[in-house]
Amino acid sequence: ISRAGGFGWGEKNFLVRSRKLFADNGLSVAVVDAPSDREAQPYLSGFRQTPKHVEDIKAVIAWLKQQANIPVWLVGTSMGTLSAAFIAIQAGPGDGGPDGVVLTSTILSLEGGRPVPAMPLQKITVPVLVVHHEKDGCKHCPYAQISSVMDKLSSTPKKELLTFKGGENRGDPCEALAYHGFNGLEKDVVAKISEWIRAK
Repeated sequence: ISRAGGFGWGEKNFLVRSRKLFADNGLSVAVVDAPSDREAQPYLSGFRQTPKHVEDIKAVIAWLKQQANIPVWLVGTSMGTLSAAFIAIQAGPGDGGPDGVVLTSTILSLEGGRPVPAMPLQKITVPVLVVHHEKDGCKHCPYAQISSVMDKLSSTPKKELLTFKGGENRGDPCEALAYHGFNGLEKDVVAKISEWIRAK
């Protein structure tokens, strides 16, 4: 995100391009960029599951709660699910963590790293919504493995899996304009996520 508020290559990201839709559905929205010391290679690689990352996001949550005394949810898509899940494991609402989590296009397998199902998800004690496209073609996100996440969410007060069909599938299967990024389904996906969050 530039100082003028413009987006670079991340503009097509499902959550970034849908930010106004979330606002239109009654939610306050904050898009979190990489920290200033992670804006070059290797970016967030190797950083998402670290205490420093947790502290950074807790600082963002604290700032947001100063702006409006309302629950703060972390919504991560694709590689962002590594961040959202890890942070919710490390910190609950009483410790500066999120009040809820949404995982969209969850990373289910990852060579040389720890995917979401390999984390101690049973430590998450806030509501969790998992959103996935049944034909997600990204090799890291095979829908057939989604139960590996749902089964481990044993301590959350509420959990649900929302499965989507249809839309458009263009380009790299791991990128934002494929089924992986809910291309063509944005309004429906955002409406259902927003409804779920508001109901909590």
